[in-house]
Amino acid sequence: MQRRTLIADEHDAKASWADEGPRVIVDAQGRRFRNLRLSLTAACNYACTYCVPNGRRLQAAVAELSAAQMAQAVALLIEAAGIEKLRITGGEPLLSPKFDELLPAVMALPLADVSITTNGQLLVRKADLIVGAGVRRINLSLDTLDAEAFRAIARGGDLATVLQGVERMLAAGLKVKINMVPMRRSNSQQILPMLEYCFARGIELRFIELMKMGHLRNGNQFVQEFFGMDEILALIGQHYEYARTDAPWDSTAVRFEVPGKGAFGVIANESEPFCSTCTRLRLSSNGWLYGCLSNARRHDMRPVLGLPRAQALARLRQLLTRALGDKQSLGFRGEVTVMKFIGG
Repeated sequence: MQRRTLIADEHDAKASWADEGPRVIVDAQGRRFRNLRLSLTAACNYACTYCVPNGRRLQAAVAELSAAQMAQAVALLIEAAGIEKLRITGGEPLLSPKFDELLPAVMALPLADVSITTNGQLLVRKADLIVGAGVRRINLSLDTLDAEAFRAIARGGDLATVLQGVERMLAAGLKVKINMVPMRRSNSQQILPMLEYCFARGIELRFIELMKMGHLRNGNQFVQEFFGMDEILALIGQHYEYARTDAPWDSTAVRFEVPGKGAFGVIANESEPFCSTCTRLRLSSNGWLYGCLSNARRHDMRPVLGLPRAQALARLRQLLTRALGDKQSLGFRGEVTVMKFIGG
């Protein structure tokens, strides 16, 4: 099969595609964009301590894309980049009035998987829509089962309502994963209770190492709160025998099995970086493409949406080549960008 190669002028990113079949941009490390994180809105009804420094809830960005524009953007990215999986994120996606329109629109697109990441506060309210649309997977951000600690970390919301949402999703047959950010001073004592809660319900718990994003990029809070994979595993190992197990090539998580109980994972941004196999692309709620969480460089997709299809695809492939060139080669370096703005 003949192939053509395009060299991005400023980022030295190599992108190649086949003349036959879909054009899939690939870099020199074999990475391509397979997974799209779509930030439906930058607004959030929480103000988590590891996300915002001042306790103020994040607001919608200026000039956010409409639901129709987002659906068009996803369709173009499927065609231009070969996107296979979509995760709807935020901010808090269920907070957005666009959610009801966007979800059925993207479910109709040729995607292998559509999932949602939510803090769960509005999950009961949106459950019928989510289940009726045919969503099979949902990721829920939850850092503690202690109501007082929950209020201290999230600075908003109600734990009981979130747990009710979890039960509603499980009863509907959805595969639920819970994401927890362990922090030394805030919730590290909740690692085992969270694991036991998830084991009892067939939920896979993912521990996400604290990331050097936004206000944590500099200063002492990251150092004081960081609780890494080795410490997580040492704590779990005092109570359970576990073994490392296989994970997909481009998975962000290191996975472990506990015989007779279930599985858990660690997204070890610091301890075991996964940059060399990252296939993720992010689209912010106001139309910016980000190729890497650890790089503030962004690429404006909004002008592409007004072009005829052929021109839009040609221009978009140029943007995607540059975005792929933004990826780190080895490990996560951190960035001043607030993750919630670009779809964590």
